[in-house]
Amino acid sequence: MSPSLGDMEPAEAESVYFNEYPPPKALPKHEALARAFIDLHVEANRRVVLVTSGGTTVPLEAQTVRFIDNFSAGTRGATSAEYFLEQGYAVIFLHRQYSLLPYSRHYSHSTNCFLDFMDEAPPVPGAANQDHGSIVVRDEYQTEMRDVLRKYRYAKQNNRLLLLPFTTVAEYMFELRSLAKLMRPLGPNALFYLAAAVSDFFIPRSRMAEHKIQSSELPPQYQGGGGDSGADSAVDGEDEIYTGENEAKPANQKKLVINLDPVPKFLHRLVDGWAPDGSMVVSFKLETDPTLLVYKARTALQRYSHHLVIGNLLSTRKWEVVFITPDPPTRAMDSSPQGSPHAGGAAGSESQQAPSQPDVGSEGIEIESIIIPELIKLHENMIEKKNAPAQ
Repeated sequence: MSPSLGDMEPAEAESVYFNEYPPPKALPKHEALARAFIDLHVEANRRVVLVTSGGTTVPLEAQTVRFIDNFSAGTRGATSAEYFLEQGYAVIFLHRQYSLLPYSRHYSHSTNCFLDFMDEAPPVPGAANQDHGSIVVRDEYQTEMRDVLRKYRYAKQNNRLLLLPFTTVAEYMFELRSLAKLMRPLGPNALFYLAAAVSDFFIPRSRMAEHKIQSSELPPQYQGGGGDSGADSAVDGEDEIYTGENEAKPANQKKLVINLDPVPKFLHRLVDGWAPDGSMVVSFKLETDPTLLVYKARTALQRYSHHLVIGNLLSTRKWEVVFITPDPPTRAMDSSPQGSPHAGGAAGSESQQAPSQPDVGSEGIEIESIIIPELIKLHENMIEKKNAPAQ
């Protein structure tokens, strides 16, 4: 892959990047499921949101043993999907495989084993097998679990929720491009809620080792078959393996130095190429430095010309976010007991807060319960403007 990929025009970078990898094996199946799902909701004139969720892996080998990952468990995406469904949207949930899912998130990643929610009822008198009772939900969890189960069953039985998994950053990109194009018949009824933690760096397939990168020296007859590992050195010689530069060379020790290329920023292609005309595109910006958050979010908004960046800090992301929009702010919102809506905020932003870090399923406020209604108001305004007759 060309080292100047980041300097290419977006359409050219798209062509080069997607030619670097074969399409995911599951892509045709996912496309068929998504096409039927979208057609159903186009006919019903229902709004559809594509929620992306969870982290993306960056494989170090073609036959992957090792990969780079991030901490995302998909909490934001899974929680948000539930609130979109409550507001009447149909949801395509493009998620990292084995990350949190809508509704099951309340139990699948609990600090308690899911078996702690269950019990065995006493055997039924006269039953054939007196040694076994029915498996039931424990009394203290009945009300909460019934509510979650009813919501989940309604979403599934009414075809409001489609779950599609990915693992690697390349798979994510293929899925996102394909789904965005399939959503074109939705027009302004389409919403993109890009909550996935997408890797900023990757190893091009052409530079990737075919087999597992070895951690110890190999005899000469086994060397040279692994290809370039994406590191500064291959596995062809002791001097090349050790990359300690000016450090004294240690005995029986070596380092692996990996060269990663930046993943092309395809948000511009999504906004101005793949997505339906008039659709709304929302991205997220996570930072650890509060002095950079609004600047980085506003820069992204200006660069990619989409509609909203939701900024959050790593340390406060579960109870505070900042809305960055192209329009001047209207208000800042504080959901703490002493707070009240008030005018103000950073230029081009709208701040929303909840009082404390909530645990899923607790009495605390989930910040997504504030984010989603406010976001839907913005989407409704876009739809009204798009559908308004020309003056």
